Amino acid sequence: MQIVILRDSAEVAEYGANLIINQLKRKPDSVLGLATGSTPVSLYQRLVAANQAGEISFKSVTSFNLDEYLGLDADHPQSYRHFMNQQLFDAIDIDKANTHVPPGDAEDPIAACEQYEAQIQAAGGIDIQLLGIGRNGHIGFNEPSSGLMSRTRVKTLTKATIEDNARFFAQGEYQPHLSITMGIGTILDAKKVLLLATGENKAEAIRATVEGALSAACPASALQLHRDAVLVIDEAAASKLADKDFYKHIEAENQLLQARLAALKAG
Repeated sequence: MQIVILRDSAEVAEYGANLIINQLKRKPDSVLGLATGSTPVSLYQRLVAANQAGEISFKSVTSFNLDEYLGLDADHPQSYRHFMNQQLFDAIDIDKANTHVPPGDAEDPIAACEQYEAQIQAAGGIDIQLLGIGRNGHIGFNEPSSGLMSRTRVKTLTKATIEDNARFFAQGEYQPHLSITMGIGTILDAKKVLLLATGENKAEAIRATVEGALSAACPASALQLHRDAVLVIDEAAASKLADKDFYKHIEAENQLLQARLAALKAG
């Protein structure tokens, strides 16, 4: 894993957005794996700005979201489809027919999961998958104990995740306890994985992901198996890493190497 430790959440969003912008410049018809939650909002704002400035286009892009609450239709204000429309899709030049979010209102959610996997495969697979991480190490809605090679499926949310997400629901409002989520195996199939984490409340999950054992107890630890996983985190999220200074040294050396390679290519 490539560990990039930056000063604050603004730098994390900028770095992550630039990776996606460069991906779209190299391959305008990229397949993007997208995530919801508070962490990627600033990144999406930067993508919107780049699109509106004419730097990139989403006209040929296909997207697949990680997950959706089971029991909410696409128009529900707490659905992840609504979130994506509001935070990104409505503000860019993407064809919404090419944006995919697991159907929370599916009559047969098991069949819907199989169809979602088939759609990803038909699109040629995901080029870059954006992830956040939960306090318990979950990615998507793959909670602790999830199989490390699991596929898109219906998943029961833990009490911790339900409590963390309760702030988005009004008192007395129905809050789903089930979801449809890409599996860990589905995530690992992406050609590149980009995980963003900010804040001290994510520090223990980041420590377990980077320095802990490969274990279903920390679903994000499966990223240790990925050939091109980039973890972009701020100082607070990095605060419990035992080898933080070494990771910074590695990244500095990596940047020097990339600069030398770019100079050779240019000359």
